[in-house]
Amino acid sequence: MASIQQINGDYYGSNETLTEALPYIKKKDIYSAAINNLFGIAYKELAIYDEAFYYYNEALKDCTDSVSRQSPLNNIAVVYIQQKKYNESIKILESILSEKILEEKVFIPNKARFMDNLGYAYFKKENYDKALMLMTESLKLREENNDSYGSIESYLHLAEFYAKKDIQKSNENAKKAYQISTIQNSVDERLKALSFLISNGSGTKYAQQYISINDSITKIRNNFKNKFAKIKYDSKKEKDENQKLKLEKIENLLAIKEAEKDKVILFATIIATLIAFTSLGVYLRKRYKHKTRLVEITTAYNTETRIAKDIHDELANDVFHAITFTQTQSLTTENNKDTLLQKLNHIYSRVRGISRENSNVDTGANYSASLKDMLSTYNTSDIHVIITNIEKIEWNDLENEKKVIIHRVLQELMVNMKKHSQAQLVVLKFENAQNTLLIDYKDNGKGCEKSKIIKNGLQNMENRILAIKGTITFETEPDKGFKVNITMPK
Repeated sequence: MASIQQINGDYYGSNETLTEALPYIKKKDIYSAAINNLFGIAYKELAIYDEAFYYYNEALKDCTDSVSRQSPLNNIAVVYIQQKKYNESIKILESILSEKILEEKVFIPNKARFMDNLGYAYFKKENYDKALMLMTESLKLREENNDSYGSIESYLHLAEFYAKKDIQKSNENAKKAYQISTIQNSVDERLKALSFLISNGSGTKYAQQYISINDSITKIRNNFKNKFAKIKYDSKKEKDENQKLKLEKIENLLAIKEAEKDKVILFATIIATLIAFTSLGVYLRKRYKHKTRLVEITTAYNTETRIAKDIHDELANDVFHAITFTQTQSLTTENNKDTLLQKLNHIYSRVRGISRENSNVDTGANYSASLKDMLSTYNTSDIHVIITNIEKIEWNDLENEKKVIIHRVLQELMVNMKKHSQAQLVVLKFENAQNTLLIDYKDNGKGCEKSKIIKNGLQNMENRILAIKGTITFETEPDKGFKVNITMPK
């Protein structure tokens, strides 16, 4: 069941199911290794790499022979690639490939997989000759052994390899990956192949295909997830127990019969929220450095003004209706209890949205994943966000101040898109150029006359970028989308 949930993209649900399986394990053996390996895969896909390492290593402890150790070791090597620790990944993969048992026919698919990952690690390390040799040999082995599904990953890696060297070859490999993944009904690989074709500038027809496929799979996976309990399990922090306590508090709240008590609780929540956002405004005034104080204070003021407007526009009416409901309706009936709970949950979601847009920025080792996660939150059934090359940027070489500004500027771009553009597709591309970082933003929204661009958040973006000696340009025409080009020194 947990494996099926992972295939359907429900990694939190998979972790919950795996947790239910744990009590049935009486001793450390191949079954406990399989469970820990699946835990590791789920956390890897969620980009929680420390947890992934923990469970992969637990799986290794339970493996009974060298063959069973190969899968978790390979998975650890893949995580190292994601973390740009290429030497560590290469060391593990070369060690696995040195085992003679991989020469046996039954293990050839495994050998091809390990070889492809090793080639990809060398590619990331910029040892291009060795990378191409290994990835090409892996593809040959897969084709000779009719490993059609495995060849998809080979073609995707080659598409990325050629993306900056030979666009035609990159597109050829991406198209092969798309064709085979279509036959294999492998949706994620189809979307990845299309993202390469879109990034390579191969036309809008691929963007339309991307939107259509992504719409379908999102609906299917949402329906699938709704069949399982939506509990986010964290074994170290005992989230199961916290979830039970939360549910008990909700039940106790709804069980209160006196309407006045409900009003007191609701008013306390509203007051606490408003105090929190007022404190946020004070904090924003104090946090900016002296050298850019004039520009940054202006930006902080605009940010506070936007927060205040969001609270007024997005929360005030909802809060008023919730209060009116408690004053006019009996809370002793189940239907009214459910309605009040829905209203409270809606207000809570609005508060979380505003909080997310104005929370502190993680500038540490997880910056890239945090930035990608923020951008991905704007993916909806109507808006599709494609992010390319974000992992290729050496974020550790960038000053923390610049990381914060990039995060805020892109966040304001996405907010502006969501409120004004009516876009269906957004493409963000990151690129290194000598000592400069380039960021390109494009959407297929309604656009506008360039002379009539409404400043607001756009003015904030300009102020932020100018403060770090960067440049930002806007390109737009009615019905021709919106483009933004950002350059900044590293």
